[in-house]
Amino acid sequence: MGRLRTTLTVLAAAGLAAAGATTATASPTGTTAACGLNLGSVTAGGDQTLQRLTASTPPAAGARSVVPNVYADGAVRMIGSLVNEATPTGSSRHGRVVLGDTMYQHWLELDKAGKVKSSELARIGGGWSKFVDHETSVFNDSATHPRTYEYALRADGVLFRWVVGDVGSWKAYGSAPGFASVKSMTLISKAAAYDTFLANTRGGALYTIRIPVNSQMRPIVTKVRSATWQGFESLVAAQCGNYGTVVVGIDKDTKSAYLYTFGHADGAKTSITGHGKVPGTFADPTYFRWAPPVKSDWLFGE
Repeated sequence: MGRLRTTLTVLAAAGLAAAGATTATASPTGTTAACGLNLGSVTAGGDQTLQRLTASTPPAAGARSVVPNVYADGAVRMIGSLVNEATPTGSSRHGRVVLGDTMYQHWLELDKAGKVKSSELARIGGGWSKFVDHETSVFNDSATHPRTYEYALRADGVLFRWVVGDVGSWKAYGSAPGFASVKSMTLISKAAAYDTFLANTRGGALYTIRIPVNSQMRPIVTKVRSATWQGFESLVAAQCGNYGTVVVGIDKDTKSAYLYTFGHADGAKTSITGHGKVPGTFADPTYFRWAPPVKSDWLFGE
């Protein structure tokens, strides 16, 4: 882990943000207009939103649907990807949310008109005010039972992983220091042997962080770009084709968002197409990905 810490620290200290740009640049590699993602957010007033972003050039943003007053005003500190699936009577939404110092499993049922039928919060545990980001990875294929990992980045740069059991039991499954320079991270791959995150640093660099499925948890950090990604406080990613990724970067200072499509991640050789600024204002404190049901949720961006 010493080499990993040194890599991130040296790159940040080397002034990779010297280019002065607050929005990442990208090299066009072709059109991927069919790709898009369902962007979610929680507003300052506790509303839950969903908006479809499409990677056309320029990018397109669909109408934003809003479920009002799902949470108390300002209560949500962090929220990971939420699953959104249709039911015979409407839709079901579920995932993990941190309110203050406590993480909860949240189930929300909506009717066909989008009105709340039921909302249930089940307490998981406290101590989450020390963390700055979290995400759930559920891997499933026809040959294996789904495995669920929870990842969380603590404010001091230590990345933690837990195995989440069928009955909601959590078991520590490794940790790794050295990520204090990370500003935002988003899951881009879920595979039988590893999970991969895409992360930007305060110094402006962009990395993939591959985490093998073993208890030693020795992440493999690979630089994708060296500069200009420091302007995004939040990255949100979804599948784009079989091997690519669509990513939205949200700049909270300017309340703007920019859409990109990535080819299969391969370090500095990774192709990145910038589709431009997304129409609209992005001023909410918390953003996340709306995910499909587990059996339909394939991420293989690296």
